[in-house]
Amino acid sequence: MTTLELFILAIGLSMDAFAVAVSIGLAGTRAGLKKALVVGAYFGGFQAGMPLIGFLVAMHFAGHVTAFSHWIAFVLLVFLGGKMIWGAFRGGDEKVQDSLAVRAMLTLALATSIDALAVGVSFAFLEVNIAWAVLFIGVITFVTSAAGVWIGSVFGEKYKNKAAFFGGVILVIMGIHVLLDGLGGW
Repeated sequence: MTTLELFILAIGLSMDAFAVAVSIGLAGTRAGLKKALVVGAYFGGFQAGMPLIGFLVAMHFAGHVTAFSHWIAFVLLVFLGGKMIWGAFRGGDEKVQDSLAVRAMLTLALATSIDALAVGVSFAFLEVNIAWAVLFIGVITFVTSAAGVWIGSVFGEKYKNKAAFFGGVILVIMGIHVLLDGLGGW
């Protein structure tokens, strides 16, 4: 796999994390550098770790992981998006929606990196320097996610009343997209 191919793959893998990062920025008050770096670290770390895990266990679990990874991502993203939409209608839940709490961040990072696990499985059957690949994917995702928080935050300052709803809609749409893509219909 060439560096250009790896770059394109990394950008593609980082887009789910970028969209969720934008929704995190939308959901709360103006995000600072710390929030952007924390979100970037979670998402970049998981996007790097999941292909490594997929690569390491490919021989034993390849058929099982790729068969239902889209369902796992769908359920997690739709649940989280629905929760954000519900909170937008109820009001007063901003602290939950833009929280950097470990549980919330782990759930989001896992949901956005399930597809990277399947990519890791495919790496086992390609000529790939796995250390370089996971580092590259992690760095690209870190940068795009940190930028996504900032972009969402700037947008959210102007449209604060609708921000949590919009962020939830993004998550639900992503979940549906992942499911349809996994079922071969997108």
